[in-house]
Amino acid sequence: MNIAEHSRSAVVAYQDLLRLHLDEHVSGVIGSIEARQRNGRTYLYDRFRIGAEMKSRYLGEDTPELQARLQRAAKLKAGQTERQKRMSKLAAILRAEGFTAMDRATGSLLFAFARAGMFRLGGTLVGTTAYGLYQGDLGVRMDYEEFARTGDIDLASFERLSIAFQDRVEEDPSEILASLKFEPVPGVFDRQVWKWRQSHSESIVEFVTPAFGAEDVRPLPALGVSAQALHYLNFLIAEPIHAVALYRAGVLIQIPRPECFAIHKLIVADRRHGGAERLKSRKDRAQAAFLIAVLSEDRPDELAIAYEDAVSRGPRWRARITASLARMPETSARLADLGV
Repeated sequence: MNIAEHSRSAVVAYQDLLRLHLDEHVSGVIGSIEARQRNGRTYLYDRFRIGAEMKSRYLGEDTPELQARLQRAAKLKAGQTERQKRMSKLAAILRAEGFTAMDRATGSLLFAFARAGMFRLGGTLVGTTAYGLYQGDLGVRMDYEEFARTGDIDLASFERLSIAFQDRVEEDPSEILASLKFEPVPGVFDRQVWKWRQSHSESIVEFVTPAFGAEDVRPLPALGVSAQALHYLNFLIAEPIHAVALYRAGVLIQIPRPECFAIHKLIVADRRHGGAERLKSRKDRAQAAFLIAVLSEDRPDELAIAYEDAVSRGPRWRARITASLARMPETSARLADLGV
């Protein structure tokens, strides 16, 4: 498989743009930092007063990187104007270097969701739109066959995490979607809405969540939506990473780790059967093959850990992965070469 790389200057520009967006994320802190414990993890909040009422705004899970940025919050706020100019310049450099930018419809929707706090509150972009963003994290070029999008935008989050945050998006997602001409598609049986379709295009927005039991519809209070529960999704979104979608000066979002995305695609490819699902299964395998080819060279340890984790989760997991790899001899050989 021929893998084309972005130039070193493009990779550095992307990393710099991501760093600046993460700085921007904490530059708006206006109160004191409060730590809250949930299920053995620590989450940080900006706690401030509006009139007689105390408010809290979720910032993120407690990490050394976030703590370091919070310690520089005042300095970051003072440098906001220059930082935003630099972000715009870097985004222009990436376009000139051949990074694939978001189309207007997708970019404007991600921008609106980010501004409302969708990604700050645990939302993770999944599916083919997320796949295209690995061009920055992995520093590789993607041609049309690898990057072609279906028009679908899929966002995922954990139900339990959404409840634990005790915070909510700053704008109702249904209002954002309505402003962009998306119409709700009620469920067949219970009429709950977790999917929207754009009236003048084939674009669909879906919200999904990991299933721990039945694949039914669950609420995501922090995001202000309901979501379709799906098996195997917990593996995909357990430890997402930050990424920048190339629209305007960039949009800070969350996507799955590429090694988890690749192995998850092997699983879901075997779940699709017949008709249009067969075409999606083929795309799933193609995306898995491309990422595994890159990761087996550049991040073999991370890929091996993700693969071993998935196959250790039970016979159904192993059976689906094995079935997909039986149709992908080159990819199967790459994984075998990792010694897993």
